[in-house]
Amino acid sequence: MPVGTAFHDRTFALCQSLNYREWSGYYTVSSYEAHHEHEYNAIRNAAALIDVSPLYKYMVEGRDATKLVNRIISRDINKVKPGQVIYCCWCDEQGKVIDDGTISRLDENKYRWTAADPSLRWFRQNGLSMDVQIADISEQVAALALQGPTSGKLLKSVAEADIANLKYFRVTSGKIAGVPVDISRTGYTGDLGYEIWIPLRDENNALKVWDALMLAGRRFDIHPAGMLALDVARIEAGLLLIEVDYISSKKALISSQAYSPYELGFGRMVHLDKENFVGKAALSDQQKKGVPRQLVGLEMDWVEIEERYERFGLTPAAPAQASRMHVPVYMGGKQAGKATSTTWSPLLKKMIALASIDTVHAKPGTRLQMEITIEAVREKVTAKVVKLPFFNPARKTATPI
Repeated sequence: MPVGTAFHDRTFALCQSLNYREWSGYYTVSSYEAHHEHEYNAIRNAAALIDVSPLYKYMVEGRDATKLVNRIISRDINKVKPGQVIYCCWCDEQGKVIDDGTISRLDENKYRWTAADPSLRWFRQNGLSMDVQIADISEQVAALALQGPTSGKLLKSVAEADIANLKYFRVTSGKIAGVPVDISRTGYTGDLGYEIWIPLRDENNALKVWDALMLAGRRFDIHPAGMLALDVARIEAGLLLIEVDYISSKKALISSQAYSPYELGFGRMVHLDKENFVGKAALSDQQKKGVPRQLVGLEMDWVEIEERYERFGLTPAAPAQASRMHVPVYMGGKQAGKATSTTWSPLLKKMIALASIDTVHAKPGTRLQMEITIEAVREKVTAKVVKLPFFNPARKTATPI
């Protein structure tokens, strides 16, 4: 049975819809209101506060901490300075992605590592005989994502920290409501945003930080936001979700369910010129030979969707929420891949999807056909291949204050 996070006393009181889901053993709000439109609009136009405490979190430290991190991930951690954060993936010996997440380099040999799936055993297996300590701190650290155009000014008004000079993918320390916190310029929305990491040394620490942000946030039109709004935002940002847009190689039942970083748009995170790491030989071979499929964006032709509905005497309506159902994509009469996440983008006024497509058909501008179902009848509409992300505002990486 799921349990509440450290913020449950606040999120439960605000969740009018009682619409919850389970995330890594925790109750997580899907939508605070009956519909998530206000929460999505807060992400894109104001400030949204999202409880992301269910993320798995690990502390890696010790004389060989850097050596261990570099053995596991495909990026070169030696290029990362203390105070920086990186997004990375890690692979098995066959060069297939196990998981992806962020690593904050807190000190020369101290790292905070986030993951979507449990990873402690894999980390410790690779750290055998090393002078390194790996601790699962998932339950000792609560986390909030503060996202949206006004999030920087809000945070500057409430945090005792150098928010004004906190650059994209950097981390700093400070206090909020007297509570020691780490603040990173990161997020899962593709917008200006921050993540706040709160050690739970006192059971009230998390609530103090939540209350301070919500009180100060009134001037900045803050809204708590749930997973439904986050799902739309992350698809617009071209951000992948494990077990939806790809399957961890640890859970793959057949070879086609395991993905190379080069098939997921993670190629820039593979540094083959660094010292040996898990999967390096296989990844070097994949880079030379190429891979059979690519992750791309698709934009569906809304006029065609309307035409298909008119044949049934129906008027199409934009879907109420993002879909995680895999849908076939075709080139002519032959399947060319599958859409993995689909949503109506309120900002772009388009139906968009993340899709895994045969490399030969993955060039931007290629016109494919994506399956839609109307009255239990399968139809096809044009879906054009586009570069990711769909939405990439300058404010995401700019210094906002």
